[in-house]
Amino acid sequence: MSLKGRTIVMSGGSRGIGEAIAVKLARDGANVALLAKTAEPHPKLPGTIFTAAKAIEEAGGVALPLVGDIRDDDFVASAVAKVAAEFGGIDVVINNASAIDLSRTEDLSMKKFDLMNNINARGTFLLSKLCIPHLRKSVNPHILSLSPPLQTEPRWHGKFTGYTMSKFGMSLVTLGLAEELREDGIGVNSLWPRTTIFTAATRFVGRADDTSSRTVDIMADAAYVILTQPGKDLTGQFLMDDEVLAGTGVSDLSVYLPEGGRDADLKLDLWAEPTATIR
Repeated sequence: MSLKGRTIVMSGGSRGIGEAIAVKLARDGANVALLAKTAEPHPKLPGTIFTAAKAIEEAGGVALPLVGDIRDDDFVASAVAKVAAEFGGIDVVINNASAIDLSRTEDLSMKKFDLMNNINARGTFLLSKLCIPHLRKSVNPHILSLSPPLQTEPRWHGKFTGYTMSKFGMSLVTLGLAEELREDGIGVNSLWPRTTIFTAATRFVGRADDTSSRTVDIMADAAYVILTQPGKDLTGQFLMDDEVLAGTGVSDLSVYLPEGGRDADLKLDLWAEPTATIR
């Protein structure tokens, strides 16, 4: 099922995994609207909403960069209205924007706690909520959040409670909306990487490096597979990138290794369970 002419709204997307997904979808000829606040280059992180928009256009899509904060209700509401008016509707929502701080509770400021929860959980809820009326009119609507499978084991919660709450908040949006919107035929799912994914941002926060991580392309390819399935048949799932690709017959994931990388060196991402080859 091609994404040609379909309209995607993505929070964030100025760099990293979000940009990779946007460019992948653009290769089908999709319209991609980015809601992000990175209008000026970060001193240590490359990429802005405008460089991402250029990459989308070069890939064959139509880009609509909308500069603003996903925490701002008025901005998000006006952006959604603008996208729907510009392209005649909305078919896909991708909740990609995310803030991270892996500090332990005693060391985490409430300012950072609020930042993570307002961007991750609240931002996901807000953007999804405002797009629902438009998604109901789509022939194959989807909401896809980049958030982990829900876990209740204490070992997944005891290291960085604040960040875990914010990311699991995104996943709870998936769980709730999948059931709430089931009769509307809207596919609501989450996607998470098995291993760390190397980007400038993950290196910046110390979560990944280019020898123990896969490239952003594995998440882009997995997202494409999900969004080209009938939403009414695929919903309420917490999907892992490697499992999504395995479902299409892909068994060799070496293409997603960095140059000189080995499966044996790969590092599990947060909340990801080991497989036979990755522990």
